[in-house]
Amino acid sequence: MKGFTLWFTGLSGSGKSTLARNIEETLLERGMNVEVLDGDEIRENLSKGLTFSKEDRDINIRRIGYVAKLLSRNGVAAITAAISPYKAIRDEVRESHDRFVEVYLEAPIDVLTERDTKGLYKKALAGEIKNFTGVSDPYEAPENPEIIVNTATETVEESANKILRTLELMQYVPGEAVGAEYSEEEEEKIKARLKDLGYI
Repeated sequence: MKGFTLWFTGLSGSGKSTLARNIEETLLERGMNVEVLDGDEIRENLSKGLTFSKEDRDINIRRIGYVAKLLSRNGVAAITAAISPYKAIRDEVRESHDRFVEVYLEAPIDVLTERDTKGLYKKALAGEIKNFTGVSDPYEAPENPEIIVNTATETVEESANKILRTLELMQYVPGEAVGAEYSEEEEEKIKARLKDLGYI
């Protein structure tokens, strides 16, 4: 199989790392080479010293995108799990890839605040944390991602199966997702959309 980049984007706590690891496990079971580029790990090891200014966030995303490109062109399914809040830089990264799949993890702030065990959203909403994405710093949701999952209403398995099924329809991964996935009507819509985008 050829490599590709599966680019997760969404607010803090929306489930990017959890879904990335879930998809990683499934793709490994299907015999694919997989690497997860987790936003927190990249900041610790590749982007140490960068701040959360827009300029530094863009540098961080460019670095993740570059590593993902190297991996994907060498036959690896590169899965990224970083907030990547700005549309322009995500589009820039997309342009540098041959096979790029954007996954938007949709979840409202009130659900993320309830889910947040560290209390970061409450602190950000109270003004105690500056430059917090989605609260005091912007998050620009994708306008036309290949895949949208709603992690506020779907289980991890449901979201993962939707992602896997779309990748199968694109013929990026072998096999077939089992369990909760798209309904027949939803799948026809996805096929039509992927056809419009030139994937199938």
